[in-house]
Amino acid sequence: MRILITGAAGFIGSHLTERLLEGGSDVVGLDSFDDFYDPSVKRANLSRALEHAAFRLVEGDIRDGEFLQEALPEPLDCIVHLAARAGVRPSIEQPVLYQDVNVRGTQELLEFARQHEVPRFVFGSSSSVYGNNPKVPFAEDDPVGRPISPYAATKRQGELLCHTYHHLFGIGVISLRFFTVYGPRQRPDLAIHRFTRLLSEGRPIQQFGDGTTSRDYTYIDDIIQGIEGAIRYLEVTPETYEIVNLGESQTIELSRLIEIISAELGVIPVIERLPAQPGDVERTFADISKARALFAYRPATAIEEGVQRFVRWYRETS
Repeated sequence: MRILITGAAGFIGSHLTERLLEGGSDVVGLDSFDDFYDPSVKRANLSRALEHAAFRLVEGDIRDGEFLQEALPEPLDCIVHLAARAGVRPSIEQPVLYQDVNVRGTQELLEFARQHEVPRFVFGSSSSVYGNNPKVPFAEDDPVGRPISPYAATKRQGELLCHTYHHLFGIGVISLRFFTVYGPRQRPDLAIHRFTRLLSEGRPIQQFGDGTTSRDYTYIDDIIQGIEGAIRYLEVTPETYEIVNLGESQTIELSRLIEIISAELGVIPVIERLPAQPGDVERTFADISKARALFAYRPATAIEEGVQRFVRWYRETS
């Protein structure tokens, strides 16, 4: 199978690339190496993949339709679309950029899939689409019409575009709603990575709100298991359209997360308490019964174990 992964040099994309190569797939990795964070970090993420004969790296922008037509090989069996402008808080500062990259970029890729008859499309969505959902755990049929950040709105628009192309052109689609993914190579701006870095350096960390906000933190290996399951499911049922949660289905409050990281590092945290941030949801909590039923999804990494692995990776690479 030949698979295109967009955002291949990112956190999730680089792990997925390695796993698919190990499984015998040919992988085309597309990445723009933008400056959201240090491009050299992303290039390092792909160091193993670049040694593999079945991997090809293509550098360019998903918004450039002409580039996609000229640079991407065919035929492709599946597109896994992970490239995006990420982050809730930055999206409030740059909403037009987020709309352009996340929505127009997805549109261009779906157009490419239509024109070149790519039969399967996996879209990386986000738990942020649920907004401040009062019902827990969050299920795929819960209302998602009230996003509270531009980032969340763009992810929901991506899901809707995917459904449109499925309906009109028969592309098999699974939109995966990721719940707060962490682990080695996590983006440096995200909480676990940022807290680990600051605590290791003896610096204070910022806690937005009173510490009671909670997240369903999902370890990278479990997310990759779910994406692989989605790809396999589309092989068997190529005419499907599904939205599926991928989470750990456990929640941890922010104050408890800080305790876990601090204990693993062997430090006493100095906490700077700040007001809650606009656009941040109060909690996330995944109902993963659908993923279990469709993909035999079985997340297995408790937050304590996952943080231990992350801290070990951080120390080895810093």
